[in-house]
Amino acid sequence: MRVKRGVAAHQKHVKIRRATVGMTKSNRSSTKRGKQAITKALQFATRDRKNRKRTFRELWNTRINAAARINGTTYSKLIAGLKTANVTIDRKILSDLAVNEPKAFEAIVKTAQK
Repeated sequence: MRVKRGVAAHQKHVKIRRATVGMTKSNRSSTKRGKQAITKALQFATRDRKNRKRTFRELWNTRINAAARINGTTYSKLIAGLKTANVTIDRKILSDLAVNEPKAFEAIVKTAQK
């Protein structure tokens, strides 16, 4: 007895169409192009999750450097001073303090300079 694949194929096509909502032209209407577009979109999503972490760390470092220079030191000297003083505070929190709590950041800078 032969197997008819119409239902399964239709379900696959529907799945691709649902995933390509918001895409343009043939990426949305053609299942072949849609499948290629989904694959590429997932590759970009994976890559950009890594890049988001990179750009945020870059932003935090810039903020820390700007605040450190206001307090009379540089980013590298501040980080080196924190390591020698055994202060374990990550860059995300440090940049948040630099922006929102300048007095607390100034105290951290003084601790690093000792």
